[in-house]
Amino acid sequence: MTTFDHEAFWSARYRGVGDDYLFGTAPNKFLAAQAENFGAGMSVLSVADGEGRNAVWLAEQGCQVTATEISPVALEKAAKLARGRNVTVDLVQADILNWEWPREEFDAVVGIFIQFATPAERPRQLAGMKQAVKSGGLLFLQGYTPKQLEYRTGGPSAVESLYTAEMLREFFADWEIVSLHEHEDTIEEGSAHIGRSALIDLVARKP
Repeated sequence: MTTFDHEAFWSARYRGVGDDYLFGTAPNKFLAAQAENFGAGMSVLSVADGEGRNAVWLAEQGCQVTATEISPVALEKAAKLARGRNVTVDLVQADILNWEWPREEFDAVVGIFIQFATPAERPRQLAGMKQAVKSGGLLFLQGYTPKQLEYRTGGPSAVESLYTAEMLREFFADWEIVSLHEHEDTIEEGSAHIGRSALIDLVARKP
């Protein structure tokens, strides 16, 4: 069985828009709405961060930000964005499906549209994110629900890669779920996420 080459796939997508940013340079709307949860000196890990839009925004809030991304093309763009916005982000090339996750190192961990894991890989991915959060820290997750397949305005085409409230409630049963919200919204994130979308937002606190 051949394994899917995530690095080549994403590098091709990021390279394909030239100097533009595939998902834009503005932060994700859900993340930006959480601004009160981020502040000076907080350590934050942004997972599979892409071209830096979310990590750079977090750094602008005063956070000490580490961002992982599998694509070197995206990391170059992220570095350029950070320089242009006069902030510092620690950029790490990593395949988060095969990564030695930090242990209780961050005040917050952020995962925005990271639904490329298969059902077999997802528990490992989410467990790694949970492991990286300090006791009392927060995890922020936004993704698409199965209804997104009707809209086709972004995200994976396989229903098994999408999130349901039941799935997330079960996976974070040992944490405090601060908020879990399924909703629809029109989003404009570059050329890749544009239009009506079926979304789910999670904020959870580690005991």
